[in-house]
Amino acid sequence: MKLSGDLKAFSGRIGHTFTRPELLVRALTHGSIGSETRPDNQRLEFLGDRVLGLVMAEALLASDKGASEGLLAPRFNALVRKETCAEVAREVDLGAVLKLGRSEMMSGGRRKQALLGDAMEAVIAAVYLDSGFEAARALVLKLWEKRIASVEADARDPKTALQEWAQARKQSPPVYSETARSGPDHAPIFTIEARLDSGQVATASASSKRAAEQAAAKALLDKVDGA
Repeated sequence: MKLSGDLKAFSGRIGHTFTRPELLVRALTHGSIGSETRPDNQRLEFLGDRVLGLVMAEALLASDKGASEGLLAPRFNALVRKETCAEVAREVDLGAVLKLGRSEMMSGGRRKQALLGDAMEAVIAAVYLDSGFEAARALVLKLWEKRIASVEADARDPKTALQEWAQARKQSPPVYSETARSGPDHAPIFTIEARLDSGQVATASASSKRAAEQAAAKALLDKVDGA
């Protein structure tokens, strides 16, 4: 099998030349277009998630030899979560080469966080099966390099951190409210407000409610920490 021009360009962006191009094609094939003769990427995603986890665990242990498990675990979670995988996928323009069924394509599938994150994990598995663990490790360390270097010492998700901040000051948990929704149905943008008992608020927008809540929590946490 020979790769098309767009898939060759994608291989160049991730820095891996496939000896078994069919693995890359499978990694980029969503279930909406998969069939018996054209397997989708679900099994590769399952494997890639485990390969990514092992590489991240090794990298975190090497980057901070004195960190306890209590510090390493939230950093690990921040690096392997689906949102981070989707961010990396966007950086290498994975969405442009994702193989989707017509309905999924029409509903904005190339921009969907879950689809991008799953496909990124599948690509990691494809590299692993194509050239072994060291090649997959090199790919992950290259694409996640900046994130590994900058992951916060305490990488708890912002909503958890804000709730703990409020509880430590005997306040009720933060309240999250959707204040606006814009954009087309297939690619909505949600605006969420986070509010504390004290009256302090912050808002943020994102393509999913969960991401908008996390962003609003981070903005509010930055505000109260700086007060």
